[in-house]
Order: sequence, then structure tokens, then C-alpha cells
Amino acid sequence: MTSAPSIDGFNWDYAPAPERTRPDIASEYGLFIDGEFVEPVAGKSFKTVNPATGRKLAMIAQGDEADVDRAVKAARAAGGRWSRLKPTERAKYLFRIARRLQECARELAVLESMDGGKPIRESRDIDLPLAAQHFFYHAGWADKLHWAFAGCQPKPLGVCGQIIPWNFPLLMAAWKIAPALACGNTVVLKPAETTPLTALHLAKLFQEVELPPGVVNIVTGAGETGAAVVEHPGMKKIAFTGSTQVGRHIMHALADRDISLTLELGGKSPNIVFADAAIDQAVEGVVQGIWFNQGHVCCAGSRLFVEECIVDEFVAALRERMAKLRVGDPLDKNTDIGAINSTEQLSRIQSLVEQGQQEGCILHEVNDEALPRRGNWHRPCFFTGVEAAHTIAREEIFGPVLAIMTFRTPEEAIRRANSTPYGLAAGVWTDKGSKVFNIAAQLEAGVVWCNTYNRFDAASPFGGCKASGFGREGGRHGLRAYLKLAGGVA
Repeated sequence: MTSAPSIDGFNWDYAPAPERTRPDIASEYGLFIDGEFVEPVAGKSFKTVNPATGRKLAMIAQGDEADVDRAVKAARAAGGRWSRLKPTERAKYLFRIARRLQECARELAVLESMDGGKPIRESRDIDLPLAAQHFFYHAGWADKLHWAFAGCQPKPLGVCGQIIPWNFPLLMAAWKIAPALACGNTVVLKPAETTPLTALHLAKLFQEVELPPGVVNIVTGAGETGAAVVEHPGMKKIAFTGSTQVGRHIMHALADRDISLTLELGGKSPNIVFADAAIDQAVEGVVQGIWFNQGHVCCAGSRLFVEECIVDEFVAALRERMAKLRVGDPLDKNTDIGAINSTEQLSRIQSLVEQGQQEGCILHEVNDEALPRRGNWHRPCFFTGVEAAHTIAREEIFGPVLAIMTFRTPEEAIRRANSTPYGLAAGVWTDKGSKVFNIAAQLEAGVVWCNTYNRFDAASPFGGCKASGFGREGGRHGLRAYLKLAGGVA
């Protein structure tokens, strides 16, 4: 679907701009263990589909406990050699991976959009550059760990189990693998079952750069496979990004074990817009924070608090900007909003939208053009008349749905923004520098963006508080979770 903007009363249609690159997708993929693609012990597989068409892309090996055990043994065997390798040599491997990611960026971006449903512009301009950046950045740290933690003797933990979500499959893989390898650890990675392809193609890049066998192992599968990774006694570190509910289960499962754990969980992040903010800039930031990524970022700004005296003006500007958003083929470079990742996620979004209407909130959809017949689609929308007790103001929707509320004073804005069990991210919009820092210091969130939203950098730590998890990924702070520190103060 495309929205045709009206200029001087004439409607201009966007000409199709399809991405011509097509990645080489195999019909079947095995597990990546000890440097090779192998068949699962039980011989089971599942399909991964294109959410924009509903068509099968490939059959993926279904790993189980026996496969996870094979991967852990391979990682443990490789660990001694990898940890004893000169840090500068480990850095060379990370640099090579980063360069290969850059060289294969176009193909991987298309693959990411086909498997996950996100617009090619997001995959191409955000996911791939940041994935390469994480490998470049952490390659630079590999031989400087002694300086990162003054007076300490940093040592690797060992085998790290890493479980990643479906919203940023390749970026999350890079986000977790790069610091683990830089610190001398080995990895068993479990991608999301709905988006495994870019992780498996990343494994091919590991082969091309001749990363030593067993340093990174990838076991695909569903929740049972992830549970096997968490519960394996050979793991020395678990890093999980996903839902708060699953995060709680992982904490309970590991409560009696001496193991390092970091959790990056759900969020219900607030955007606070003051009357003195630049309205157009704030509108664009809100759009970037919730609709350009279909609300599929865990830190999506799904709650919007607008100062009461400008709410009508702001909503009007937001509606006008929303009318220009284009929903459709993720591989069309004109597309702003692609497909929902799975039918299960689409059903959840639809259910919460219906519940919002039943509770008395007012639904706003700018246009009613027909959505594509095949695939998983949901129009961008927002609600007004929302109160803190409403379900859509409390629960993480993980879709292109925005809840708009108002406030009268800064104190009220802070109180309402903090009235959630989550604490992942927040945004503040004002032209007063002192107000920015005052408000940001009082928000219960791991990350606060000021007059911008959803900006990431490998050198900047990311993570949440409260029910949004603990620990940090990225920057010097993210290295700490992958090291044992002896002596000194870290």
C-alpha cells in the first residue's frame, strides 16, 4: 500500500522502487557446530517464511538438547586455544568479520527484510552498518582490556550462551557475539525461530574469514532449544534479549548456579513532548520511534505524553505526517512500514487494539487503503483518550500502535512516565537544555534520548532497569559482562 501525497490538489503516486539484489537462499540449513553445517541429531526441521508473502523461504534444522550439548563441547574445546590467542590476533578475526559484513551488506540487508518483514531501508541503513560497527568497535578493545578495567586482571568466562530475538536478528547477533569474542570467550548462539537466516549466513562469513572451528556455534530452533541452551551446565554466561516473561523464567532456572547473566527485556517506553519543543522535530522523532520500525524495537516509544496546551496542534501534525507513511512490500525502497513478523504477533497486536477500543480509547487510522492480500500487515495507528489504567498504556504491544496521553506539569510528566514496571528507554523533547537534564535524571529508564530517539552506537552502553532487565551491552560497560576480573576495582 502507498499513500499518495496531495500537492496543489494533485495526487502523486510513488513509482515502485524494488530492490533488485536477491540473496542466495538454500532450500535447507543445518546447525553450525564446530565450524561446519551439520544435521540435527533428531533429524527434525521447521520452515521459515517471508511474512510479507506467507511463502516458505527455507527449511531450518531443529536443534535439541543433544545438539546444544554438541555445540557446547565444540565451544569448550575451542575455548582454550581462542583465549590463549594473542589479543591482537583475535582482533584481526573481528576486523575481517566486520569487513565481510560491509562487503555483503546489500545481500544480507535483503535477506533480513525477506525473513523479518522490515523495510529494506531499515535493514540497509541501520541494521547492517551497526552490525559491522559492533565488530569493528570490539576488535579495537581486544588488546586493551587491561586498560578498560584499571588494576584488574581480565579473564574470559568460557562458553557463552546467547539467545536473540526476531526484531533485529543480525544486529543482535553482532551485538552479542562481538564482545564475547573480543574478551576471549566462545559462543553458542540461538537465533529466533522466525528469523534464523541472517545468523546462518553470518556463519558462512565466519567460515570465509577462517574463524577457528568451535569459536562460534549456532543452534537453531524454538523455545525448547533456547531452554536447552540456558540449562546446559557447561554454560558460564547467558545473555538473553526477549520478553520479560521468558526473562523471569531464565532467572528462576539459573538462580542456584554460579553463572553470569544479562537480560535485555521488554519495554513500554515514554516520549515526553513539552510545549517549548520544536513540534516538527518531535513529530518526526515520534514517528521514528514507533512507526518506522513497526513498533518492533523493545525500546519503541509506544507511550506519548504531550503537554496539554499543545496536544491538539501536535496530534494534527502527527496525523499529517502519518498520512505520508507507506505500508507495503519490504523490498520496495519507498516503503516505510513493512510486514508484521509472524501471524502470532499480528494476532496479539490486533487483540490489543480491539481491547483498547473496548476500554473506550479512540482509535485513529489516517487512511483505509486495502492492505496486501497475502502476508501479515497492520496499519500504523494511534489512540487518544488513553488513561494510565488502560491496557494499551500498560502492556507492551510490539507493533505500530501509539498511545497518546497528556500532562500539565513536568512533575506530572515524570510521574506518569515512571508509572510502569518497565524501564528500558525514554525520550524528552524541549528546547531548554536545563530542563532536558533535569527531566532525564528523574526518569526510570536505562537509556534516555534528548530531542532524538532510537539512536544507537557500539560505543554507547544499552540496557534497562526494573522489569526491562539488567546489565549493559555495548561500550566499555558491555565488556564487563564477558569477563572475570581479578584484583583491583572495576
